[in-house]
Amino acid sequence: MCGIVGYVGGQSALEVVIAGLKRLEYRGYDSAGVAVLADGGLAAAKRAGKLVNLEKELGERPLPSGSTGIGHTRWATHGGPTDVNAHPHLDNAGRVAVVHNGIIENFAALRAELAERGHDLSSETDTEVVAHLLAEEFSSSADLAESMRLVCRRLRGAFTLVAVHADEPGVVVGARRNSPLVVGVGEDEYFLASDVAAFIAHTRSAIELGQDQVVELRREGVAVTGFDGLPADVRSYHVDWDASAAEKGGYDYFMLKEIAEQPKAVADTLLGRIGASGELTLDEIRIPAAELREATKVVIVACGTAFHAGLIAKYAIEHWTRVPCEVELASEFRYRDPILDQRTLVVAVSQSGETMDTLMALRHAREQGARVLAICNTNGSTIPRESDAVLYTHAGPEVAVASTKAFLTQVAACYLLALYLGQVRGTQWGDEIRAVVRDLAQIAGQVERVLATMEPVRELARSLAGKDTVLFLGRHVGYPVALEGALKLKELAYMHAEGFAAGELKHGPIALIEEDLPVVVVVPSPRGRSVLHGKIVSNIQEIRARGARTIVIAEEGDEAVVPYADHLVRIPATPTLLQPMVAAVPLQVFACELATARGNEVDQPRNLAKSVTVE
Repeated sequence: MCGIVGYVGGQSALEVVIAGLKRLEYRGYDSAGVAVLADGGLAAAKRAGKLVNLEKELGERPLPSGSTGIGHTRWATHGGPTDVNAHPHLDNAGRVAVVHNGIIENFAALRAELAERGHDLSSETDTEVVAHLLAEEFSSSADLAESMRLVCRRLRGAFTLVAVHADEPGVVVGARRNSPLVVGVGEDEYFLASDVAAFIAHTRSAIELGQDQVVELRREGVAVTGFDGLPADVRSYHVDWDASAAEKGGYDYFMLKEIAEQPKAVADTLLGRIGASGELTLDEIRIPAAELREATKVVIVACGTAFHAGLIAKYAIEHWTRVPCEVELASEFRYRDPILDQRTLVVAVSQSGETMDTLMALRHAREQGARVLAICNTNGSTIPRESDAVLYTHAGPEVAVASTKAFLTQVAACYLLALYLGQVRGTQWGDEIRAVVRDLAQIAGQVERVLATMEPVRELARSLAGKDTVLFLGRHVGYPVALEGALKLKELAYMHAEGFAAGELKHGPIALIEEDLPVVVVVPSPRGRSVLHGKIVSNIQEIRARGARTIVIAEEGDEAVVPYADHLVRIPATPTLLQPMVAAVPLQVFACELATARGNEVDQPRNLAKSVTVE
């Protein structure tokens, strides 16, 4: 959600913070602001809307130059996206500035207390109470870090807080509970941010912050404590991508760049995980093989696109391991009293590693005694840290809100996990695993082939820009692909789009079919699932007879679909279980091009944020 940047060092804090906020624009936001310590005081500016509005304000009324500052891009929760509600928030004396990501659940009670003590709060936000509480505590301790610890003990909810105080120039203090915050370590300079992308142009050295920790940054170094004031252990790590990876590189949109990066991303996900003789070596899975052999159930928890990756994984896990697999929306998981025990393996799938619904599902699973394995793209994020094991996808930074390469690499990682479980449980022989691994190794090249043939898909998308509805049908692993295709169109084109299991057509959805309605059909291989193939060809005939405009995604050599396809999109022939990795790509391109034709913002769709860090 919100983007946070803090800086202390020898550079212009304003320039560093603004540049960092620009790198965090992908997170989604509706206002922006900055605060700088300079000349013994604190100066701030904030504006509703995009960063360009803030930059215009700074051009007309520049802030004084200083080397310590904080900045924020806000996604409105408490109070609308206005200048007054934008961050930073200051105390009445204008000596403390605070930025915040998350929700403070008990802010109303705290606000009432402050009002009784004579504080004048001007915004509708939950954040402003923190600035006033910090000012009160600082008046007694004259120590911003200690003030932050005392205030955090009073707060309920999920939050990241970053603050500065005019009486402590050269100090930035941050705190986190259930919300992302990372430290960047430079040479005589330090950074705080929601995401390493904010400071990757300056340093690739980072420090993880744990749960309920406060960090104090000075040019001389970093101090990390718990909310209780006790020193905390920290873990340093190196970011394995550079600033250019988070830039557009000549593409009009980050999404286009990330679609094009998918062959490399898939190859990187497989890299180093396949031994010389074809066996899988997943060293990050620290759960003993004996425990994996004893697992009686696998439960996958995820949200959005990651949930669709989990649905595909279910087919692979049950086929290759013969272990029952459930796939749950993380936002619903802990509220339905799921049945878990020590023999349950819970797999948490999240691109950012900070998805709050998935994190809370993970914690619930661990409370019930289940083992948890994370599939994640972001090193050092909360979900991998709180899991028993992790399988990183190595997709590199994904900036566009609508996920593409993260989805394909999540699916690839799920296949690796399914095969690994089959390997340790003995349900797959070595030659069987090697055969699937060989097929997986070819997927990157097959995705590249698909990308080279997408111009007709783009042309088709442009021709449908005036449509109001597109339906998606699939069977077997094609069903989650249909769901993902519909989601992409909703996210980007703001169209009514639904995905259905094709076999459910006659149970209601066929009533939606009308003249010239575009229907995308993901066709299973006639070789691997011949029975399903024949059934879906019948489905295509049914909807075409009722006037639908059929857009058929079918593998090369499948001639049975040709008479019934108004538009035919060919994909390389792959084994049935692996088909989603090539079938999803045309749907990504389709949604991106259709959104562009409708004049929409592709990288930052309305009302959406890249990382959902509140429930």
